[in-house]
Amino acid sequence: MSEERARLLSHRRIYEGKVLALDVEEVEEPGGVRAQREVVRHRGSVAVLAVDDQGRVVLVRQYRHPVEQRVWELPAGRLDAGEEPEQAACRELEEEVGLKPQSLEKIGFFYTTPGFCDEAMHLFRTSDFTPVPPRPQEDERLEIRWFTSQQIRGMMDTGDIREGKTLVALLLEERRRREGSR
Repeated sequence: MSEERARLLSHRRIYEGKVLALDVEEVEEPGGVRAQREVVRHRGSVAVLAVDDQGRVVLVRQYRHPVEQRVWELPAGRLDAGEEPEQAACRELEEEVGLKPQSLEKIGFFYTTPGFCDEAMHLFRTSDFTPVPPRPQEDERLEIRWFTSQQIRGMMDTGDIREGKTLVALLLEERRRREGSR
């Protein structure tokens, strides 16, 4: 079964930066809808849910300018050109929190904001890792902490965790624990 796709009538690149590009496209979508769409183009991202032998999860908190606050989130980052998601996940976990995964399990894939952006998010889980020295990027100031599942639930209830990919991964982990598969 093939999905219907929009017919591209015109395309204009408005901006291209190191993180994203912005296109304005005139399209005819399935069902005959003709529209102008602003589309953010993004290489894709990864995030890693690292769970230690006590069942704790590591999160990082960093300042995020678009929302003007420090945000708790999973170790994560964007894909480099030509990089496979698994490679990026290993790189990000090492850089941000100093953990070298021996194995990764893919636990999810989703589009972050498909109404205007093509960013694809790849979620991974690991409980098999060794400590290495972290190598944060020059512009990253990260607070790193391990949290119990009870602390995580409390932070989700109070809104202290409000970042999308992190919420998705934590909810998947909660379901995993409820179902008893470790």
